[in-house]
Amino acid sequence: MSDQFKPTILMADDDDDDCLIARDAFEQTLPRGKFLCVEDGDELMAYLIGSLQSGSEEPKRLPDLILLDLNMPRKDGREALKEIKSSPGLRDIPVVVLTTSQEDKDKVFSREMGAKSFITKPAKFEHWIRIMACLTEAWLL
Repeated sequence: MSDQFKPTILMADDDDDDCLIARDAFEQTLPRGKFLCVEDGDELMAYLIGSLQSGSEEPKRLPDLILLDLNMPRKDGREALKEIKSSPGLRDIPVVVLTTSQEDKDKVFSREMGAKSFITKPAKFEHWIRIMACLTEAWLL
């Protein structure tokens, strides 16, 4: 990985603790990366659309990977996933569903909508580190 390339993960999750845990695990796996967190699908889409629009005051780079919780207020992860995968400028960004859901219907929906993986949030920090290491290897290196 070159010094110029700083992979960016954008996580959409309304649970602040999960965002902090994911950020800590990611930083242990890839310290030179950038980890951002938004609270819901509305903020996620605003960030992504803002990244696509040129001429903004402070241009944002599209993320290299999106971690998406399904159960959020306002716009949930299901709605956001549909929007991302239907947008030509966004559809190629890998999306990994990272949620508390274990419902088969959510797994099927996520796969059909184009999510690269469906992961149930772990309970132990060392499992978060393993997940981030696998995601880093699969999508960011």
